[in-house]
Amino acid sequence: MKGWSGRILWVDLSKKEYKAVEYPAEWAKQFLGGRGLAARILWEYLPAGADPLGPENLLILAVGPLTGLSLPSSGKMVVAAKSPLTGGYGDGNVGSWASYHMRRAHYDAIVFKGVSDKPVVVYIEDDKVEFRDAEDLWGKDTWETEAKLKEEYGKNVGILEIGPAGENQVLYATVISQEGRSGGRPGMGAVMGSKKLKAVVIKGTKEIVVDDPKKLREQGAKAYVEVVKSKSYPFWMRQGTMMTIDWAQEASVLPTYNFSEGVFDGYKGIDGYRMEEMKIAQRGCPFCNMPCGNVIKDEEGDPSELDYENVAMLGSNIGLDDLAKVGVLNKMADKYGVDTISLGNTIGWAMEASEKGLIKEKIEWGDYERVKELINEIVYKTSDLGKLLAQGTKKACSQVGGCDFAINAKGLEVSAYDCHAAPGMALAYATSPIGAHHKDAWVISWEVATDRFAYSREKAAKVIELQRIRGGLFESFVACRLPWVEVGLNLDHYPKLLKYATGVTYTWDDLYNVADRIYALIRALWIRELGGWSREMDYPPEKWFKQPLTKGPLAGSKLDKEKYGQLLNYYYEIRGWDERGVPKRETLKRLGLDFLIPTLEKIVGLS
Repeated sequence: MKGWSGRILWVDLSKKEYKAVEYPAEWAKQFLGGRGLAARILWEYLPAGADPLGPENLLILAVGPLTGLSLPSSGKMVVAAKSPLTGGYGDGNVGSWASYHMRRAHYDAIVFKGVSDKPVVVYIEDDKVEFRDAEDLWGKDTWETEAKLKEEYGKNVGILEIGPAGENQVLYATVISQEGRSGGRPGMGAVMGSKKLKAVVIKGTKEIVVDDPKKLREQGAKAYVEVVKSKSYPFWMRQGTMMTIDWAQEASVLPTYNFSEGVFDGYKGIDGYRMEEMKIAQRGCPFCNMPCGNVIKDEEGDPSELDYENVAMLGSNIGLDDLAKVGVLNKMADKYGVDTISLGNTIGWAMEASEKGLIKEKIEWGDYERVKELINEIVYKTSDLGKLLAQGTKKACSQVGGCDFAINAKGLEVSAYDCHAAPGMALAYATSPIGAHHKDAWVISWEVATDRFAYSREKAAKVIELQRIRGGLFESFVACRLPWVEVGLNLDHYPKLLKYATGVTYTWDDLYNVADRIYALIRALWIRELGGWSREMDYPPEKWFKQPLTKGPLAGSKLDKEKYGQLLNYYYEIRGWDERGVPKRETLKRLGLDFLIPTLEKIVGLS
């Protein structure tokens, strides 16, 4: 195989043993890598019904055939497992030198199983694996941990680590790298913590073998040039994703007061222009020439790497209009290793629950000092409220009420776009394969620019088109989608790059089939792990149906539940899934997923 190593490294943390094994070549061609390979591994090797925080769960690091190559923004990897937050499939991607070193160590995936008897760092150098005692690092934040590991192993390594949130199994703890790269929103850091795996250090020294190195370099160079020549590039380099604050305010989709409104009176205090005034540096992932991380000096004088999602969720969504203070909250999340999106969403829910008297604690909108205390309570579980909120909004509201304003889908908190007046984006959130996340189908800009209030078949088709490209292909190549999304890099580079890397010719129809195969497989994983399925799992939060916007140009807007149901029907029809949201037998056969049929037939029956 060229373009793939064809190898999976299995690491048994209980026995302190490891073994590299070859996996079937057809897995690579059918699922590409990254998310696709991770889902295939989980289907094959994860015991059905495994406890997400138990020894049987598998923590998977996966790269793809384009990862780590000389092409735009290829320094990405996927971290996947059964999610402790949702109970279904969970993953996230993180930019890290670990992805590059994985490729050079000749592994397409690294799978951790079992539980270490004490905290451990796993050091992987090519074919050698060492288990290093990590009791001296347990309890340290992610910045300290990475700095100490670089002192020990040198700077030419890739490091993934968890902070106290992962150690204490906060259900939306993430995996961190390079002081601000964060991935695995559905609790991948908690899974890592449950295994007492403090960090993974990877060093690869082999050459990445590709089919046509010369043509790959030439095509990658063309893509790099196209990125910097884009008309959008100069403004992107000034503001990155922070430009979205002003756009979201204008479009009435900026999450405000726990997604009660789409506009925020104090948005100027947290927008991209305010960020530019405070900016001290810029950071990006490996192989990126359009870095998205804008670093400011926060209120405490420390660097804090910002993007739109964390600023909206820890700013407008909790009523905070001071970017320097938002920077502190964001820095705390990165150092503790906790997802900024779920954190801001869960705190917003707690503020509304406090306002409505469902919890005894008083937490006012925009109360910066109280929020800082609350983050510590959540990460260290030092109070009853902290313990409640560490479980996320779905589990929290099931205990105290307030599920009508718990803003999640499938148990994963919605990221930073209010959808009272955006049914297409609501559908994208509700049908995302990990729970509510924008990375799979950021349809909202297209939707706002077209007929934003339509519940049309065209809109459902657009969601699927974007899911195929963003969630199916980029998550499996594995490379960052932002060069295409933000500066308009031509998608036609990617089949060529894939051909030069692997020697395999994929048409766009072939690639869309790969993406559809991955989405159907992940849906099957959900069905198997939950022991059934209901179309209600593909509905957005109740608040968007019940409580209209009261401010801004779209005041009075809310989603229509009956029309949303028809939109969901269109989605299922186009995907070849039945009215419950279960892939049909003929769809599974067409996609080469016959091996799923016996299990799904037994659990839910197939149409």
